[in-house]
Amino acid sequence: MAEIRSDGGAARRARRAERNRSAVARREPQRPAVQEERKKRSNFVAESWAELKKVEWPTQNQVIQGTVVVLIACIVVGVFLYINDTVWKHVVSKVLLGQ
Repeated sequence: MAEIRSDGGAARRARRAERNRSAVARREPQRPAVQEERKKRSNFVAESWAELKKVEWPTQNQVIQGTVVVLIACIVVGVFLYINDTVWKHVVSKVLLGQ
């Protein structure tokens, strides 16, 4: 009986050692991948920063003019949608609902 237990323990130790070896083997390829990922990220940040330096930023006057154009367009579209909604509300209530 004692021999069976020691053999069983040895077998378990051997299985554990094999699992540890395979786990270490699986981890080794990940290290270069992690370093490669960090390299890609830092490269992305550096390239993004270089592109931002090339951007021609608008002046304050251009920003104000653009804002005014957008606000006027929003007001025009809003008024159009309000009038359209009011007309169709009456059409639907009179024609389709018969009220």
